[in-house]
Amino acid sequence: MNPENPNPLPPRASLRQNSIYLLPNSFTIAALFSAFYAITQSMHGKYEVAAIAVFISMLLDGMDGRVARWTNSQSAFGEQLDSLADMVSFGVAPALIAYKWQLWQFGQVGYSVAFIYCACAALRLALFNTLIGKVDKRWFIGIPSPTAAALIVGLIWVNHSVERFPAVEWWALGITLFAGISMIVQIPFWSFKEINIRRKVPFMGMVGAVLVLLLVTWEPSLVLFLFFFGYSLSGYVMALRRLLGKRKAV
Repeated sequence: MNPENPNPLPPRASLRQNSIYLLPNSFTIAALFSAFYAITQSMHGKYEVAAIAVFISMLLDGMDGRVARWTNSQSAFGEQLDSLADMVSFGVAPALIAYKWQLWQFGQVGYSVAFIYCACAALRLALFNTLIGKVDKRWFIGIPSPTAAALIVGLIWVNHSVERFPAVEWWALGITLFAGISMIVQIPFWSFKEINIRRKVPFMGMVGAVLVLLLVTWEPSLVLFLFFFGYSLSGYVMALRRLLGKRKAV
């Protein structure tokens, strides 16, 4: 008997306790693979493919938590794995892709901006983990890391599929820095968690959903980029309105 562990578990019981849920964690691993694929494609200069791969990683990342809740297979292991995969998918991958795409032209400044984004993603994920259950679920503090990643890869996708931006290297520098800082600002952003897909909606709501779907199918890169960019500005706009309201009240 081990004096440090007087009541050791039988081997089979220990194995059962250390087992993991296959279905939700498979989505997490798939999201991680998609991010890894995006990084490797950017090394070969295939930036549009890399951008789309990060969006696919976002989709898979959004599915793993829902699958875990639907199948009642949530676990502490899954939460830790998801957090580590998010760091690669929405922290390391966008930073490396942006640097390889345009930021390298700015030398040390571009290198520093790419690292600032990566560091802010790590800080954002750590902050999110510590605030679980402590803040109102209706709001995020700072934009989520997938939204920040979508700003960077969305710009790349738009630049390659719709039209090329003038002075695109400056756009890349500004968007990368803006996305990084927006992840750690102490400003609330709506989380969309109040939306209930099972709730009945008016008929015109369904018509609006069809129109949005059509817009996405016409120019998916531009529509997605504008959506995430508008969302990233929404928190600043609301914060400015609250500040102006307080000044008027005084």
